[in-house]
Amino acid sequence: MARTTFRSFTKNLHVTDLRWMPGEGFSPSRLRIELLSGLTVALALVPEAVAFAFVAGVHPLVGLYAAFLVGLITALIGGRPGMISGATGALAVVMVALVAQHGVEYLFATVVLMGLIQIFAGVMQWGKFMRLVPHPVMLGFVNGLAIVIFLAQMGQFKVPGTMVDTGHGMSGGEWLSGGPLYLMLALVAATMAIIWVMPRITKLIPAPLAGIGIIAILVIATGMDVPRVGDLASIEGGFPTFHMPFGEGVGLYGTALAPFTLETLYIILPYAVILAAIGLIESLLTLNLVSDLTNTRGGASQECIAQGVANTVTGFFGGMGGCAMIGQSMINVKSGGRTRVAGIAAAVFLLLFILVGAPLIEQIPLAALVGVMFMVVIGTFAWNSFGILRKVPLTDAFVILLVTVVTVYEDLAVAVVVGVIVSALAYAWNNARRIHAKTYTTPEGAKVYQIQGPLFFGSSEGFAELFNVKADPSEVIVDFEDSRVVDQSALQAIETIAAKYEGAGKRIQLRHLSRDCHRLLKKAGHLMIDSDDDPDYEIAANYQVRTGILGGH
Repeated sequence: MARTTFRSFTKNLHVTDLRWMPGEGFSPSRLRIELLSGLTVALALVPEAVAFAFVAGVHPLVGLYAAFLVGLITALIGGRPGMISGATGALAVVMVALVAQHGVEYLFATVVLMGLIQIFAGVMQWGKFMRLVPHPVMLGFVNGLAIVIFLAQMGQFKVPGTMVDTGHGMSGGEWLSGGPLYLMLALVAATMAIIWVMPRITKLIPAPLAGIGIIAILVIATGMDVPRVGDLASIEGGFPTFHMPFGEGVGLYGTALAPFTLETLYIILPYAVILAAIGLIESLLTLNLVSDLTNTRGGASQECIAQGVANTVTGFFGGMGGCAMIGQSMINVKSGGRTRVAGIAAAVFLLLFILVGAPLIEQIPLAALVGVMFMVVIGTFAWNSFGILRKVPLTDAFVILLVTVVTVYEDLAVAVVVGVIVSALAYAWNNARRIHAKTYTTPEGAKVYQIQGPLFFGSSEGFAELFNVKADPSEVIVDFEDSRVVDQSALQAIETIAAKYEGAGKRIQLRHLSRDCHRLLKKAGHLMIDSDDDPDYEIAANYQVRTGILGGH
């Protein structure tokens, strides 16, 4: 399996993946759109990467290097051209406890292991399990992340320099008030207005980039005293350097390296598994969302491998790791970015900001970037879900609200798992209620039960309640033509009801059961009637069922 997957993966990396658009050749206008879209994304990445580094309790460059490396590698080999990856808050909140207790070098080691786990998941093609995520869960995911993005911007409305390190990340801070708050709100509103109006005037420049540029020029030219990117932290730095997070001695930021021992593995493995799961879930759900917006398909397994390679490399270059970013991906899509060029450009521009452009980028007002993210929130939130809630079944409406709330108050991975479990239980409950039977009596006096609905663990009790062993005649026929035997519990239910009729001295016949049932049913097997129109399907029964518990030979 692994060899086949790797071959198909490398085949998918054909140079045509770097084409501008499906059906298009080289186009200067397309290149302009992709580069400007990448520049817009890079500008929006800066405060996000710095803020998430603060959340994780690490140096801002750790977040910026992660945004550059993860963004570049996934743009090159990811399963969804046009999708943006980088340092994210969903991962940062998990990292903070590890960093506070063991230091940043343990984080780098964890990111390396996280990447290896994600590569393994991609090789095993586990990304296809995203197909099991129901649409109500997707709606809840989108709405929850829109709210999370909105709440994440609230930190920009605090007085710069007032946040404190609690040992579990940066928190606290004094809120802006009075004139500074009103000015900040006015600039945010102006940015949003420019983004809304610009497409009606011209599409030569992406609207978010125009909003950032106009507000930045206005603030710099007038010398307005408003929070700027540089007030968060300096983004100036060098090219990320390779280093081993394992070993003896001191690492990049003055903390001890992680010893290459089993004890270190015991410490980092739980974090690595959680981070890998969160990263893949958020990346694959974002992939599905962007695919829906662009009416194109993405490769889930290829995206898993790309995320894994990106995080493995990032861990060796002093980055905090990352995954797909729905906010920046939406900015890219709305700005016209559709190919790998936009993602590559975003990563390269971000590196240039770090190396040579820090003095200029640090002058950009935070209000402009907040305005861009607020427009992303408006565009991301599924506003039609309010109407959908009144039309869909109550269970689906509950799942939408549940996933939204859990995403906001817990994290994305927990929300999706909870949503899938609740949806699966609701599906099982609904199918359990579908089991029923039509009955009639043959001219010979035999009573026929025509079973309708699936027979599985959830409906096995209802199946048993369909029969009246005492009142039934001496000959009973159970017809499964309109039913399907699904699992081991269903087999046991058939065995039990057959045993009850035999115990009462009555003859029972079982019709239209699959060949699997013929092999697996031991006690009732001799009661089955073979016919040419018997169905043929597999039953979810384990090896023990086949060799002893029910099938004993």
